[in-house]
Amino acid sequence: MIADVIVEDARWIDLERLAQIAIPAALRGSDLTGDFEVAVMGCDDTRIAALNADFRGKPVPTNVLSWPSGDRMPGKVPDDPELGDIAIAFDTCRQEAAEQDKPFEAHVIHLLVHATLHLLGHDHQTDAEAARMEALEVKILAGLGFPDPYASGRE
Repeated sequence: MIADVIVEDARWIDLERLAQIAIPAALRGSDLTGDFEVAVMGCDDTRIAALNADFRGKPVPTNVLSWPSGDRMPGKVPDDPELGDIAIAFDTCRQEAAEQDKPFEAHVIHLLVHATLHLLGHDHQTDAEAARMEALEVKILAGLGFPDPYASGRE
């Protein structure tokens, strides 16, 4: 797995290390092996709001965005080794981690796992899709030694 990390915001001093943990774990958790490529851009809220406006019509910051390089079905091995691109916003991630009383690193790894699963065709448009995707995220994160990121919302 190759993660090409581009840092637009200097506060992302550890993004490459976090990407090298999260993305391979998401691939392993999806039973994929091989040489896949993902580009990750660490940016700020201003940049991600512009991307969110351009690609989703929502001119507001968000935590993470992903762009698969092709249409994929979950569980099917991608034909193209280039899976797609991820953008992640420092400001929103830091704020969410603080609000949820989670370590910043754990939150970022969760979001990178989540975005990688989107690159592999997973989604959460329906309750059933969301349940499958969340269960896979929980399994992957547990394998890395992180707690269930959704646990507080289920109590």
